[in-house]
Amino acid sequence: MSAQDRFDSLAQQKLVTVGSAQSRSALHSIREIFQQREMLSLLVRRDLKSRYKDSALGFVWTLVRPLTQLLIYYIVIGQFLSAARAGGIPDFAIYVFTGLTAYGLLSETIGGGTSSIVGNAGLIKKIYLPREVFPLASVGSALFNFLIQLGILLVATLIAGAFPIHADVFYAIPALMVLLVFGMALGLFFAAVNVYLRDIQYLVEVMLLLLLWASPIVYSWSMVKNAVGDGLLLDIYTNNPITLAVLGFQKAFWTAGSGVAEYPVDLLPRLGIAFVVGLVLLAIAQRVFSKLQGNFAQAL
Repeated sequence: MSAQDRFDSLAQQKLVTVGSAQSRSALHSIREIFQQREMLSLLVRRDLKSRYKDSALGFVWTLVRPLTQLLIYYIVIGQFLSAARAGGIPDFAIYVFTGLTAYGLLSETIGGGTSSIVGNAGLIKKIYLPREVFPLASVGSALFNFLIQLGILLVATLIAGAFPIHADVFYAIPALMVLLVFGMALGLFFAAVNVYLRDIQYLVEVMLLLLLWASPIVYSWSMVKNAVGDGLLLDIYTNNPITLAVLGFQKAFWTAGSGVAEYPVDLLPRLGIAFVVGLVLLAIAQRVFSKLQGNFAQAL
């Protein structure tokens, strides 16, 4: 077949739209993502492998940062500053690591999602994929690291003789759902905006730092209650989704707090409401992402 024949044959082929600058419905996006589930899996594995490529210890490094944070908070804050004794927090190391495990999942989900589109610019400019798979791949790698930290936490509770065998362990399920839905919502939103305004990634880093200290990780919820009293300020603090999730994880895995620690009496309903609010925010974030994704390749 001559070159002219090939050109004529191609000219007769109908064009098939694989991407559109128009916004898509959430259902359409979910269907596209499901069709590309194998690519999503490959992106998650690529992210995990590239993070520790050519390192001698490999995935062992996933343990170094949380364990280092644990040692710093336990030794400097818990011992030198006497937070464990002054705050009346038994098993302070487990208490801190429980909060860090919850916070780490949200932090990695949002942080990784924010940089996911810009970080995959080369791939996005060459082929069409539903753009949502890139922030979702960050969720997958964050979940992998979360499971490793959760395993360390369970081993620590076993060593301390405080393994969480009690009914309150089920608080971890709604707490995890709140973390995931808010992480995906904020990750999608910031990923899209970061393409057009690169300062967003630095703003997110500051926001995540504030969330770390605005959550009862190295101090207790009762200390905040004693400081601000019952009222609007305490409600605002408590209804922060990361605060609710951290409290849920502490109630599930920090057994030393049973009968000692103070929690909101309506913690479970608050978690349920936070999850519903997170779903609404996720739907809004998907619409914003869908509106902005049409010009990603040009902006990058």
